Amino acid sequence: MLENINNIKGLEIYTPGGIFVGVVDEVVIDMLNMSVAELFISNANPSLVDENASIGVPFRWVQSIGDIIILNRFPNEKIWSS
Repeated sequence: MLENINNIKGLEIYTPGGIFVGVVDEVVIDMLNMSVAELFISNANPSLVDENASIGVPFRWVQSIGDIIILNRFPNEKIWSS
């Protein structure tokens, strides 16, 4: 399992519409349930969030993982703004 988690770090994440969200910096683990909770992205796409904002994408939003990560949903409006 740890080897697979390490393979997720560094992958690019895209919205269902193909918009680049950012690159996975860290994989956040829910230790109680021993499952992936979210994917942490620093410096997310400024057209989606405030410039230089870091976000956590819930793992339940992940549709598929391969050479890139494609989400099954992402908010339409700019989020995580201060």
